[in-house]
Amino acid sequence: MVNPSILKISKIGFPWATLDPFLFCVYHEDAYPKGNALLGPDASLRGRNLGQDFAGKDGWRMYHGQTVPGFPAHPHRGFETVTIMRSGYIDHADSLGAAARFGRGDVQWLTAGHGIVHSEMFPLLRSNDPNPLELFQIWLNLPRRSKMALPYFTMLWSEDIPHELITDCRGAVTEVTYIAGSPSTTAIARPPLPPPDSWASDPVADLAIWTIKMSPGSQWTLPAAGSRHPRRTLYHFKGDSLVVDGETIPVRSAVEVDAGQSVELVNGAVPSELLMLQGRPIGEPVAQHGPFVMNTEHELRQAYADYHRTHFGGWPWPDEAPVHGADRGRFAQHADGRLETRAATRGGPLKD
Repeated sequence: MVNPSILKISKIGFPWATLDPFLFCVYHEDAYPKGNALLGPDASLRGRNLGQDFAGKDGWRMYHGQTVPGFPAHPHRGFETVTIMRSGYIDHADSLGAAARFGRGDVQWLTAGHGIVHSEMFPLLRSNDPNPLELFQIWLNLPRRSKMALPYFTMLWSEDIPHELITDCRGAVTEVTYIAGSPSTTAIARPPLPPPDSWASDPVADLAIWTIKMSPGSQWTLPAAGSRHPRRTLYHFKGDSLVVDGETIPVRSAVEVDAGQSVELVNGAVPSELLMLQGRPIGEPVAQHGPFVMNTEHELRQAYADYHRTHFGGWPWPDEAPVHGADRGRFAQHADGRLETRAATRGGPLKD
């Protein structure tokens, strides 16, 4: 690589490959039709492999859902999920009795810690219009000291997540959304805090999660990180051509850049969107199998044994894929009884 600021360019696969401290990232985009009375698709499910529907027939998937799309009850231990909702909604329920409905740019940051079972269902709340869904889910590792932390989630509501609009000398605009990490200027508020046991809560991690949207022809300089310790990847997932420090990067490319240097981004003729993941590596052994991420094979075997023995607290819901009704707004009911509510529904399903 002749450009010293660009360390590696690779194609985006599925899931997206990531660098320590991240484990991977998945990107879901589904053009769901209008919803039915059960908050599932008002369309035939014939020809779908229900329970394992990942083919994308008609532009959408049921995933592991049978009636409502999504991911019914499943366990995790030893890492975190960061779920960034760009459109559509998720209904969360877990083995601690907590629940949530979030969307409209909200983020749920969940520390699985010593073990949790949760479901993530996609209720189709619009009964007269399509229900597009778009989200990222990022798996972030936990250091050894936090692998067995108490499970916990934090809601980063869209109203509280800082955005910055940067207009270049030609009048073209770049929009940056700061989900985690220091903004590029002190004029922008810092994002809400991640969970207390997260690697992101350790100042040495220099962890950042940003989304970047560039209008046609826009130019913006991505600033250097606060230190030279983190690793940084730009995922160019929408658009056409993008020039990164003089090198043309095709869409659906992952670009590892030197976090210690600022990098000039010049967009092509159509809007482009990027996800930036940055963090100092944890640098510990990773033993992963399915939903468990530990440091050793022995710890993995113990995780499976613990789950089969305790089910991480059981499942207090009437079925494995609960949804929270057609008329409820965005909310989070935490295991300690704390209730957060946002944007109550008025007279029917939520509208984007």
